[in-house]
Amino acid sequence: MRLSGRSISTGKARGMVLRLNEPFSFLGGVDGSTGELRVEEGGNVSDRILVFPRGKGSTVGSFTMYDLKVHGKQPAAVINASAETIVATGAVISSIPMVDRIDVDLLRTGDDVSVNGDEGSIEIHSARYVECASSVVYVNGKILMLRRPETASSFPGVWSLAAGKMKKNETAEKAAVREIYEETGLKVSSPSVTLDPILVRENDMIWKVHPFLFVHDSVNVKLNRENLEYKWASVGELEKMRTVTSTIPVVKDMLSRIKYP
Repeated sequence: MRLSGRSISTGKARGMVLRLNEPFSFLGGVDGSTGELRVEEGGNVSDRILVFPRGKGSTVGSFTMYDLKVHGKQPAAVINASAETIVATGAVISSIPMVDRIDVDLLRTGDDVSVNGDEGSIEIHSARYVECASSVVYVNGKILMLRRPETASSFPGVWSLAAGKMKKNETAEKAAVREIYEETGLKVSSPSVTLDPILVRENDMIWKVHPFLFVHDSVNVKLNRENLEYKWASVGELEKMRTVTSTIPVVKDMLSRIKYP
C-alpha cells in the first residue's frame, strides 16, 4: 500500500521498520558509533526504516545522525508524522532519505517498507489493504452498536458500527446500505453525513474505511449471525465501551455535521 507524504531528504531505501512510539532525540537516544538505541525497548537503527512521531532535543542531534553515517550505522531511512528541524537537518547532511506527514500509527516494527524521499511517499509491502464501509445508524440521539464475536476475523470481541467489506464494483454508499440491512434488518436510503475515508491498522491489515451516518426512525433490530448483540448507546456510553479503532472520534465528527431542518 502506497502512502503520500512530504519529501524532507531525497533518496530511496527499502528495509524493515523499527518504530518508536514517543518523540525521539538522537542525542542521548542512540549510540552514534554502534547504532544501539537507549530508549524504549532498544534495538539497533542500522539499515532499518526508523519510524517515530517527531524529533526533539538539542541541535547536536543532527551531528549524532552524521556520526551514525560516519560509522556506517545510520538508518536506511526516516519516517515521521511531523518533521522538525533537528532531524530534518541531520537527514539531509547524512544523505538519509526522509519523509514526513505520514500516519505512523499505520506502521509496525518488522514491516517491509520502501521509502521514496524523491517523491515524498512510502509503500508498505507487508500489509494487506481492504476497503470497507462503516455506518452510524442514529435514532433519537442514540447510536447503534454491534458486538462482534470473539471468533471474528477482524476486531474480535469489540463493539463496532454496522460495517463490512465492499464487494467488487460496489460503491461505498451501496456497501453501507447493504451491510446495515444484512446485519440489522434496517432499511436506510441516503446518508445524512459522509466523511472522507480514514485508514485503520489491524495486525497485518490496513482498512480503508468509508464512514457514513444514516438518521433513522426505527429501533427494531434483527441481528444476523455476524454479531452477538446490539445496543443503542449515547456518546457518553460509547466512550465506556471497547470499540473498533477510531470509532469514537469519527462518530463525534459525524454527529457535529448533522443538519437538522
